[in-house]
Amino acid sequence: MSEILKIEGVEAGYGKFHVLFGVDLVVKAGEIVVLLGPNGAGKSTLLNSVVGMADVYSGRIVLMGQEITGRPPHEVTKMGVAYVMQSPNNFGTPNIFGELTVYENLVAASAGIPRGEAQRRIEEVFEIFPKLRELRERKGKFLSGGERQMLAIGLGLMKKPKLLMLDEPTAGLAPKLVSDFFLAIRDIRDKLGISVLLVEQNARKALEIGDRAYVLVTGRIKYSGDAKSLSEDKLAELFLGAETGGETPTYADAPRR
Repeated sequence: MSEILKIEGVEAGYGKFHVLFGVDLVVKAGEIVVLLGPNGAGKSTLLNSVVGMADVYSGRIVLMGQEITGRPPHEVTKMGVAYVMQSPNNFGTPNIFGELTVYENLVAASAGIPRGEAQRRIEEVFEIFPKLRELRERKGKFLSGGERQMLAIGLGLMKKPKLLMLDEPTAGLAPKLVSDFFLAIRDIRDKLGISVLLVEQNARKALEIGDRAYVLVTGRIKYSGDAKSLSEDKLAELFLGAETGGETPTYADAPRR
């Protein structure tokens, strides 16, 4: 199985604020890789490092055999990475266009793609998220939180990425919608053939759909292996060992960064 993303010995952060220490991580073709960790562990910083939004002090980031360490976000996107950040996020970046309808958002994301192919990809997005088909004429600013997340992921899919990185896509959503999101993430892998790197607070559901898992604690990888083999007791042990000021995690709803 070929490697889509390989992170080797990455030390990263923001300016003088050092967050990651010697991180190694691999995402192979056709995998859903789950990244878990307590608050402040550096999960988002790791994703930001891939797309050039954090400072990488040392180590290498390789995408499909080509080094991308330190490349700016627009170049990494063109090379096949779609990154759906949390909204709101620390960079003040909206993840959809509020004044455009759902359909107009998807059309805007298809810039540079031939019209026929763009329509086919829009249909793929609607198949993954049928709710968006129902809401195609609604403006983004009138969507619920869950609907906005669906659309944000849909925008990422329009570029037909090789790797989709999702930063806590189910945060704050109702339980029924959370289940639907995890089914959609699995469909993205199974039906569209897109590898997924998933940062998620709902550990149990993420591990159910994941192939492999990593646990990041205070900027260091403390576990890597089969997602189904990461037990509740082991995860709790890893989280409780984190320097999080006495914060006690739960398995079903792990702490956010």
